[in-house]
Amino acid sequence: MKIWGVLNVTPDSFSDGGKYALTDLAADHAGKMLEEGADIIDIGGESTRPGAGIVSAEEEKKRVVPVIQAIRKKFPDAVISIDTYKAETAGAALDAGADIVNDISAAADPAMIPLVAKSKCVYCLSHNPSAVFDGSTGLIKNLNERKKDVNMQTVSAGLAVKAAELLSAGIERENIILDPGIGFGMDTDECLSLIKHVADLKKEGFPVLLGVSRKSVIGNTLGLPVDERLEGTLALTAYAFMQNIDHIRVHDVKENYRVIKMLEAVMAEHTA
Repeated sequence: MKIWGVLNVTPDSFSDGGKYALTDLAADHAGKMLEEGADIIDIGGESTRPGAGIVSAEEEKKRVVPVIQAIRKKFPDAVISIDTYKAETAGAALDAGADIVNDISAAADPAMIPLVAKSKCVYCLSHNPSAVFDGSTGLIKNLNERKKDVNMQTVSAGLAVKAAELLSAGIERENIILDPGIGFGMDTDECLSLIKHVADLKKEGFPVLLGVSRKSVIGNTLGLPVDERLEGTLALTAYAFMQNIDHIRVHDVKENYRVIKMLEAVMAEHTA
């Protein structure tokens, strides 16, 4: 299982807004996460929490590009992901040294798939039926608006359609990762159901990423604020590991890394 360490360079992220907005602090935190066991650094320049303001591509690029450049300079072997739904931002991030595009909008921006195909980068495709592209502004709206009931059958089917579109555009199968998009346009019970059945998504034939770290599904289930959701996150990481999920996206790298390593040791002994 590969660990994606979350690096938000935003003033208003739901979990750590403003904490790593300065380039040097962000690069140092990336280095800390790499030391703690992160395989990938996932950099975001716009909060997608419910109620967050929409950020222009220009502003987003100002936030993320210097950080990507600083990390690439300090840690040349680091694998860097750009967490954006805007093709313009994704292109600038790739030019600055990013390796992966993590798009929580299900490729709502029509320019995204051609960009990914041309760049030959790895692309993480999330399920998000509430993401709507506004052609007049070039921005995505309604990222968290509830549209219809969500279950693994609809999520898997929706991602399969999008994945086929990616393949038809010339994107290599090995460069596609699927994410069920936990929390976007769904309630707590639906989130829990998707997590329970997350292994079903692997039947589509692509690696799967689960991003649940500190999310509201944990807070609502346990009745806890954002800064007290570590144990819930670790429980879901352990569950994802036991379901053979390929990637996990987390804020607390060290703790999640230790959970995974302990489970790996137990499973190695069990199969010996």
